[in-house]
Amino acid sequence: MAKNLEISVLLDYYGQMLTQKQLEVAQLYYNEDLSLAEIASFTNITRQGVRDSIKRAESTLLEMEERLGLAKKFREYQGKLEQITNCAKEIAFEADKYALGKKIQTYANEIVELTQQISD
Repeated sequence: MAKNLEISVLLDYYGQMLTQKQLEVAQLYYNEDLSLAEIASFTNITRQGVRDSIKRAESTLLEMEERLGLAKKFREYQGKLEQITNCAKEIAFEADKYALGKKIQTYANEIVELTQQISD
């Protein structure tokens, strides 16, 4: 069973939608990088039970992302913030070339700061 890093991200968004056992097993598998046998020993369930729980968790997480798209929207949001930041930096750089550009440069720098605050 190959580990899908996307599932680890989806656990952050939708993990609370899983049963307690599914969440525990999925976190141990994806976030703690434990093997199925290690998880089985730790949780006192069979290796097959661990595998089934992970598969159900994956299915639920992927379905939630397909319906709600929160992780996708967040990635798009981050990409757009990065574009805004890059544009503001370019404006500040260009404004620095002109004597009257100080005010423009100030606003561009403020935009950069605001986008950094939002992304943090």
